[in-house]
Parts: sequence; C-alpha cells; structure tokens
Amino acid sequence: MANGKKVTPEFTNDLRKDIVKVPDIIRKEASGIVIFGKKIRSIIFTTDIAIIKNTNADAIIAVYPFTPHPAITQAIMSAADIPVLCGVGGGLTQGVRCLNVAVHAEFQGALGVVLNAPAPDGTVSMVKEHVAIPLIVTVVSEHTDITSRLEAGADIVNVSGGPKTAFIVRKIRDKFPDLPIIATGGTKDEQILETIEAGANAVTYTPPSNGELFRIKMEHYREQENEKYF
Repeated sequence: MANGKKVTPEFTNDLRKDIVKVPDIIRKEASGIVIFGKKIRSIIFTTDIAIIKNTNADAIIAVYPFTPHPAITQAIMSAADIPVLCGVGGGLTQGVRCLNVAVHAEFQGALGVVLNAPAPDGTVSMVKEHVAIPLIVTVVSEHTDITSRLEAGADIVNVSGGPKTAFIVRKIRDKFPDLPIIATGGTKDEQILETIEAGANAVTYTPPSNGELFRIKMEHYREQENEKYF
C-alpha cells in the first residue's frame, strides 16, 4: 500500500510483455457480468489463436462468418486460458444442427454460447433447453423484439449495431434495467465510454489483425538491424 492506496502487483517478463491489451477504460468503468463466479468486463473479438493466447482481456467472444464447426471450437478452447463465449450459428445454421454445436461447445468448456441475430425464437428455445451455460443472443437493430428473445430463453444480449450501438443499448436498458448487456465499443475511449454509459455491462474489443501486429514487429526488427551499421 502506497500513500494509502492499494497497489496491484503485476508480473510479466520479456517473453510475454508484447500482449494485445484491451483499453483500460473498460476495466475502470464497466460494471461487468458475473458468470459462474467469473466477472467479465472486457471481451476480445477474435478467433486468432495467437491473439487468444496473448491478451489481457477477461474473455474471448469467438464468432465468425462461416458455418460453425466443432473443430474450430475445439482449437480455440485448447488454446484459451480465459473464458470463451462461442458462436454456435443462428443464421444459416439453425435448429438441431445449431443445438448440436452448442452442446458440443458446452462440453468443450465454453462459458457461454452466442447465437447470431437471425436465429428464430424456436432455435433460441431449443438451445436454452439443452445447455446449462448462458445463452447470448446478438442484437443488431433497435427494432429487435427483445421481449420475445427473453421469453424464448436468452440470458444475455450482445449488441452489435455499428454506429448505433450506444443508441440501441440505451433503448434496451431503459426497458430492461437488470438485463445483462454486452456491446461493441469501438477503439476510442470516448466511444467505449458512451457505450458503457448507455448501459452496457461488458464491452467487446476488436484487436488489430495478426498482420498489422506483425508489421509493427518487423519495423522494429529493421530499425534494430539498421542501428548496427550507423
């Protein structure tokens, strides 16, 4: 304790210092969602195994624009040392197939399953009936009937409305004061804070791509090499 303030000890080393860090404002301002005793504030949006293994986010949201497959879930779960919220379809993949992917994700150790916005209420109900982890339903529009999603079995909503995200979050929060809400927050602190103040409990962060991160690393290597000769 220094000057009456609690100090959080931190350990790192040269091998693990170059990690993908989520914006500090998320941890400082977001209330978080407690799932089975784990408080989740910051959620990184990626399926890149290298990033998943090198981040300080509280959790991973692993959704992707392809038909969900157990092999992808298994690969992510084997690499992750933090909780994973797994995408299990809801667009092209619905009904029993979506249910099977969700059940597999739970058995692999996922902390929650995520359904895409187009998932019909029937699929939501089917998945909810067979999994014992939170069911997260994605919301992309202010016109979504949140009441029907909750009645179908959604436990958490994941708002991904682009520039209208904060507006959608606020509209949902006004009607459902106790509903757990995850939402995208952009990359700037002011955007993230706007989303949190609108009512989001946890914020998803999209990291730079592996290519962008490696470009920065390569530039650093070139500078080091050039310094040897000047």
